[in-house]
Amino acid sequence: MTGKTHIAGGLSACLLVDTVLTTYTGSPLFYLAGIGGSLLPDICHRRSKIGRRIPILSYFVSMLFGHRTLTHSLLFVALLTLFVHIVFPQAMLIRDGLLVGLLSHIVLDMATTRGVQLFYPFSVKIRLPLYTKTGGVVESAIFLGFCAYILIVISGTGGKL
Repeated sequence: MTGKTHIAGGLSACLLVDTVLTTYTGSPLFYLAGIGGSLLPDICHRRSKIGRRIPILSYFVSMLFGHRTLTHSLLFVALLTLFVHIVFPQAMLIRDGLLVGLLSHIVLDMATTRGVQLFYPFSVKIRLPLYTKTGGVVESAIFLGFCAYILIVISGTGGKL
């Protein structure tokens, strides 16, 4: 999936989690962390939105691990969640937003033809039964669906999350 779809998917996932759990009550930190988390796994791709913003880190992660390996795995999710929990123990909103964004990114990339190495370091690739080509017409429809969902939820709250 492309960066814009990951952002819309991460924001949609955060809205869904916040609506169901009503724990985050529209906290901007939760949503910003979710958007950041939705882009972070692509640090392994030097031409991604985040890879272009942090090129040195992206270069090293790409050279060490390749694309859609470590940063698209449950191991990465666990390590990053643990890191944030240890370094920022009171930052529940950030930790949880990152987690939601990371998971949304991985699930979206599981819906592409390449899939992901979900159980890295094991090399087996996991792909959902229904998948599409990155940047194709189906992805555009998914992106528009996320945008519609976001607008519906925000309009239903009177603009307040």
